[in-house]
Amino acid sequence: MIHTEKLTRSFRVGKETVEAVRGVDLDVAPGELVAFLGPNGAGKSTTLKMLTSLLAPTSGTARVAGLDVLADPAGVRQRIGYIGQNTGAGLSYRVWDELFLQGRFYGLSRSEATDRGRELVSSLALDGMELRKVSSLSGGQKRRLDIALGLIHSPELLFLDEPSTGMDPQNRANLWEHIIRLREQHGTTIVLTTHYLEEADTMSERVVVIDHGRIIADDTAARLKAKQAGDRITFTVWPADVPRAREVAERAGEVTGDVSGTVTLRAESGDRVLPGLLSALANQQVAVQAATLHQPTLDDVFLSLTGRSLREGVDA
Repeated sequence: MIHTEKLTRSFRVGKETVEAVRGVDLDVAPGELVAFLGPNGAGKSTTLKMLTSLLAPTSGTARVAGLDVLADPAGVRQRIGYIGQNTGAGLSYRVWDELFLQGRFYGLSRSEATDRGRELVSSLALDGMELRKVSSLSGGQKRRLDIALGLIHSPELLFLDEPSTGMDPQNRANLWEHIIRLREQHGTTIVLTTHYLEEADTMSERVVVIDHGRIIADDTAARLKAKQAGDRITFTVWPADVPRAREVAERAGEVTGDVSGTVTLRAESGDRVLPGLLSALANQQVAVQAATLHQPTLDDVFLSLTGRSLREGVDA
């Protein structure tokens, strides 16, 4: 569904050249749900804009939904849905007019556009707003309308750039319910960027981590967390017991430090390692005063890869 080779994009800022995307190679299979993660300025949104034909690559190639984004941008746009970070609806127009006409622009009949529009109005909690001007909507309501506009033609490939920003938990849940149903019914391929790391962790089948315009990791969330971060076990003992405690801990995993009687180790499947570790410490007459298990997040993965947090700002 997506294939890129050495995709790049640079900008001129004054006399300097800024390389926003640097040689991205990416393949996305039909039906996948892939999350793009990265901190402020990582190149996520720039990459999505190139894949949706909104921004021409400086070099490299990209095929989206079987079409070349440079040779046939109109064909690409016909086959995809794109929900960007900014409001896409005309502020002086009514909600229903925007939604209905969007369906007609994509080739739906009047009855199809009406039925699909009503379905989206209901599922995205836009009931009662159909005759209101877009300018009168709240930020969250405008976001839900943007999503409806992107879904009106049931695209085979859907790009979501920070889709749930500004939504309350209930509407975020409604959005994901609709996305999941879209995949089940139509096999839709989905590529999204998000700063809600739990969305990427629980919803995506693959996580692509991008930093400084380059892909630095590409795997399932579970494998990335196990490989790059690992579970962290921390336990506290009396200072005099630290040497014996460290010796036991080294047999259970990688000891990363012991400070003031607190020993920390990294281990795979920490929930299974911890009971055996506590038993081994007891056998060595080491009294454990407290013990905690921290299972890694995707932010821990990025911290391990780059020394920085994924939560540092919002990508522009």
